Amino acid sequence: MNTINSYGPPGNLDDLDDTGLKAWSMFIGDSVDQAIKGPDPSQVLNDSPRSQFYDLTKTDTAADAQQATVTWTAFPRRIKVHSLSDIQRWQRADASRDVQDEYCEWSVTRDPASGKITKVMFTCEGPEYWNLLAQSDPAKVLQLYQTHISPDVKHGDLFGATGTYQPRNQWNDSTSHGAMHLIQANNTLGAEIELAAAATIVRNIDGTELTTDQDLIQCSRYGEPERNSDPHIGGAVNALARQKADIALADPVGLYFDDLKTDGWATPDGSDPKSYWTRRRGDESHPVRFVYEVPQDKGFTVGDITINGTPIQYGAQIADYITIRLSAVACRFGQSTTPPKTACLQVPTAPAGAAEAARHISSLPAHGYHAAPHPTSRTRRR
Repeated sequence: MNTINSYGPPGNLDDLDDTGLKAWSMFIGDSVDQAIKGPDPSQVLNDSPRSQFYDLTKTDTAADAQQATVTWTAFPRRIKVHSLSDIQRWQRADASRDVQDEYCEWSVTRDPASGKITKVMFTCEGPEYWNLLAQSDPAKVLQLYQTHISPDVKHGDLFGATGTYQPRNQWNDSTSHGAMHLIQANNTLGAEIELAAAATIVRNIDGTELTTDQDLIQCSRYGEPERNSDPHIGGAVNALARQKADIALADPVGLYFDDLKTDGWATPDGSDPKSYWTRRRGDESHPVRFVYEVPQDKGFTVGDITINGTPIQYGAQIADYITIRLSAVACRFGQSTTPPKTACLQVPTAPAGAAEAARHISSLPAHGYHAAPHPTSRTRRR
């Protein structure tokens, strides 16, 4: 098989013009190349290069290619494991977008009189795409906000006095006034790319090959061990790497909605509860935006639907049943000659700059990088 000519936009969206599409492909390519290179060995040991990770635009995908899909639950696991009850965890997850860290964020609309939920917006679109679109076509950004969030959105609400797009604006900074794209600090495409690349490193520690999700993420420090997503993504990618395969993220690179399971759900009129789950952005195979909403002519609202007998009072109850996914491509099985690393990620103690690296890494629950919201810059995840 040949290389691809360029990376497509997330969800195969048609927002960008030709110039924007080229810029997006360049951003993804640069991010992949940086992830292959890995961190500077003078600052971080045993984490580079990632030679089993490859760029679809520069390296052929062989005929034995297989696509691997990794899925996980959208509800933030860190909230779940540190909560005492379902009510508490649902309330906490609905309280702030900053805790919605599984590459899925949502915002809840309620009837002002009854307080019942009428609509929940869900998004898995990364902020990098929106920053690039804002540079390429500010009018398009405004039009999309007015279409998907509210017709009341104004240019100044999004771009402020400086004319620079503000990802966290009044229409995309809460769980009650809209969710256009991801804003939680670790929910970026850059984080996805870096995590996948770092997870291709096979670890053989003291003669034992690491194979479990938690052993791998604790050793390679490519993400947050308590999340649903990071350990599972890393474990699935590493399983392919252990088969001596080359691995890439499938085009178009992005996080996508996988499914909504509605087993145990019931509506007042007996209608299919999944019929109110509507895709709003992204193509059928790569959906990036959904809304859960009951049409007004049905005579009931989302808040009248029950899940295992409990009325839906929080968007988080729906998130319990949503899965998010990413897709990787693996090929050249059995052909990689890259030797496993025989030590976990370490910070060197002798070279200059090591102290700063140690201070930085010690502040992280896990090792990882993410692309900054602006698609032309990149920083360590903090």
